[in-house]
Amino acid sequence: MRIIDCVQGTDAWRKARLGIPTASQFHRIITATGKPSAQAEAYLYELAAEYILQEPCNSVKTEWMARGTFIEEEARRYYELQRDVNVEQVGFVTTDDGLIGCSPDGLIGDDGGVEIKVPSAARHIAYLLSSPADDYKFQVQGSLYVTGRAWWDIVSYNPAMPSTIVRCERDEGFIKLLDKRMQEFTERLTDCIVKLKDMGINQVKEEIDEELEALFPD
Repeated sequence: MRIIDCVQGTDAWRKARLGIPTASQFHRIITATGKPSAQAEAYLYELAAEYILQEPCNSVKTEWMARGTFIEEEARRYYELQRDVNVEQVGFVTTDDGLIGCSPDGLIGDDGGVEIKVPSAARHIAYLLSSPADDYKFQVQGSLYVTGRAWWDIVSYNPAMPSTIVRCERDEGFIKLLDKRMQEFTERLTDCIVKLKDMGINQVKEEIDEELEALFPD
């Protein structure tokens, strides 16, 4: 596991993630049964484009995402008090080879991690009556896969209602399938990027950037 020191949501964090498959998008690579996802091809091309262009392909921020960011610190303090732990905030975490990553909401001690969700009231009620574990299986098991940790807590937080904390252990069977799919995916992604470089696409991009900088200097 490698930890890249940056603040989530900043330009440095976005740059660290460019061209790297991340746990929040693993559902686009693998299905619940371990088969390749129908979305894998499109995701591969998005990541290749990010790497070549050195800019995110999808940076849309919804109203609920903005709300979640605003309340997340309050939710983190709630979790620390409920579990009597200290949450280590980190920027971006990758596997040792740097090819696969995740952005944990926090790491706990040497063995755990936490994912904090601030969903809509209706979704939060659904989680109170059932569990958020199924909705975030790919992200949580993906984070466990990247970090090598033993467990991950999911917090569904709403300041107007009771909140819930669900602990997820490693699903070794699924993680084994995930590892297989991720190795296949990253090999294809690397091959795709090499072919694009051989075509001179990244060089064309650099030349255009230089021309724009000459036309519109700071």
